[in-house]
Amino acid sequence: MARTINLPLDGKIAPYQLTGVPIELKTRDAKDFPRVVYAAAHVVADPLQDNDPWLTPAIDWERTLAFRHRLWDLGLGVAEAMDTAQRGMGLGWPEARELIRRALREARTRKDALIACGAGTDHLTPGPDVTVDTIIRAYEEQIEAIESEGGRIILMASRALAAAAKGPDDYIRVYDRILRQVKEPVIIHWLGEMFDPALAGYWGNADHIRAMSTSLQVIEANAAKVDGIKISLLSKEKEVAMRRQLPKAVRMYTGDDFNYAELIAGDEEGHSDALLGIFDAIAPAASAAMDALGRHSNNEFFDLLDPTVPLSRHIFKAPTRFYKTGVVFLAYLNGLQDHFVMVGGQQSTRSLTHLAELFRLADKARVLADPDLAVSRMKQVLAVHGVQ
Repeated sequence: MARTINLPLDGKIAPYQLTGVPIELKTRDAKDFPRVVYAAAHVVADPLQDNDPWLTPAIDWERTLAFRHRLWDLGLGVAEAMDTAQRGMGLGWPEARELIRRALREARTRKDALIACGAGTDHLTPGPDVTVDTIIRAYEEQIEAIESEGGRIILMASRALAAAAKGPDDYIRVYDRILRQVKEPVIIHWLGEMFDPALAGYWGNADHIRAMSTSLQVIEANAAKVDGIKISLLSKEKEVAMRRQLPKAVRMYTGDDFNYAELIAGDEEGHSDALLGIFDAIAPAASAAMDALGRHSNNEFFDLLDPTVPLSRHIFKAPTRFYKTGVVFLAYLNGLQDHFVMVGGQQSTRSLTHLAELFRLADKARVLADPDLAVSRMKQVLAVHGVQ
């Protein structure tokens, strides 16, 4: 049955006819995939709590945890309490700690649950009184909280370190100290300034290639404690260049939400595994694509993932840090939550035109799970904005 909806596209209201056939949902096991694949998962807000959204997060724990089970059912790992969960943009460390505790408890109820959790320094307020030693202690506090629950670590980039460091040597000192202490190998997360402007100049250099050299020095000195590194620089050339310089046992986890398909597929010299925010939004496509790659059906892999790339580039367009709004909007369209409300009121960061284009691209990518429901919910959002 043809489905048509009036959308604000190209500066005017025009009819759009949906054409996408939803990708079939199938239960899969991460062990069957040829890549290690994490989806950085969002949190579901609770719109019925009486709180001040800009100041106090209200989380719907039941829906938030159900979403993690959905990812595990599809064979995807959960990267918990990362920037996709609005870490530093509405979700503070106290809430992140509780999220981690609850998610790890849910993971223990399953045999197949792949999960790693973000440890950072976001409970510090950057300032002149914050020293490198203060930052080390802050990392240690969050790592201890996660490891005491049996969790593995994703070592997140630190705004406080970016503000306090005098140069590369301070980064080397912090990471060497932390990596010597962790119980299990960690994933290092290098988040670029396009995702978080406060992280500009990370690793002590504004030049990404020079910064990469410092990061590689840290990894080579602590290779036994590093499972991999996720870089989010939105540059496939920089990712491949770094991937080719990593110690043999250290993985490259692509964080490139613009070029993930070709980076995961790889080339004659290697491939990237994945830790991606977009995989929250396109989980069924990601799962089916990994299954196809495992069957050596590369054409099917690209047929599934290539149409999702324009959607991802739209969701992650500048200002990139507002991508979480698109991720949550798609969860709302797909019936994974009953509302389009976000922690911190972040649903307001994108325009109606942006959301309408997201709807169209999601249809083209075949990631609207129930087109009739998606149309109904899109019409509700349009009506709130005065579009009938």
